[in-house]
Amino acid sequence: MNNHLKPKIIFWGTPKFAVNPLHQLVKNEYEVILVITQPDKPIGRKQKLQPGEVKIFSQKKGLKLLQPIKLKNEVFINEIKSLNPDLMIVAAYGKILPDEILKIPRLGSLNIHASLLPKYRGASPIASSILNGDKETGITIMLMDEKMDTGPIVYQEKIDIPEKINAPELNVKLSEFGAIVLVKILPKYITGEIKPSKQDDSKATYTKILTKEDGRIDWNKEADYIERMTRAFYPWPSAWTTWHDKKIKILKAMSKQNSSSKNPGEVIKTNEGLVGVQCGQRLLVIEELQLEGKKTLKTAEFLRGQKDFIGSKFI
Repeated sequence: MNNHLKPKIIFWGTPKFAVNPLHQLVKNEYEVILVITQPDKPIGRKQKLQPGEVKIFSQKKGLKLLQPIKLKNEVFINEIKSLNPDLMIVAAYGKILPDEILKIPRLGSLNIHASLLPKYRGASPIASSILNGDKETGITIMLMDEKMDTGPIVYQEKIDIPEKINAPELNVKLSEFGAIVLVKILPKYITGEIKPSKQDDSKATYTKILTKEDGRIDWNKEADYIERMTRAFYPWPSAWTTWHDKKIKILKAMSKQNSSSKNPGEVIKTNEGLVGVQCGQRLLVIEELQLEGKKTLKTAEFLRGQKDFIGSKFI
């Protein structure tokens, strides 16, 4: 790579989505002078500290790493300034970067966003695209400003969303695609051949940080929508309902046309011997589920231990 195409880069990212772009930068011999990732998070009942995937990768590659607790910290900001970076690249870091930090590099700060902006600004673009039944999505490389996903677009590229794909699978697909797109357009961006263009704010839609309550199933909705919930919200917050005062996750399901006269939420056995739940429209056939405190089971296995399941009602 020519020297003039080798800017000093600071990379920001935390989860698995960000590993592929970082890996491609290293593989293509870009000078990653620092990786910034979120502090280790307590996981599970024992609240054991768990590092993010970017930290694990960076340590394996021997990259310099920082895990600041606060970003608006004078010592931390001065450390970034002292490194005199040419460019910052952000992929699913997990926090909004202060404007003071974004303006440090001479080439600005680029974000790899998993949607076709201005559609699906915010925290959950992948889940939103599946939930809404979109046929395509893509990667946007954006020049960051102080607001959430509002900066000028550097480059966009579309991909089709495969049928029945779930959120983790689409996350991997977009991570790999985003990494390829990034290294493809970086040389042209660095030389000024690509000029960022303003987003059309009138077409913007927003997504939010998902909560447990987002996964609660309303059985009055149509089965197609609930089936998309099982894929969009897998593995968290999951599509869930209550049965015998316990939470039950519907982990895998399919929508099926039916002529049942049952009420929404009622569990039935179809003529084909399948287990389904009546929805506002159509039937949701359950393939895999998990009762609170129990392991994940195929529906046939679950039925062997829960004889009263057929004919019961989800709330």
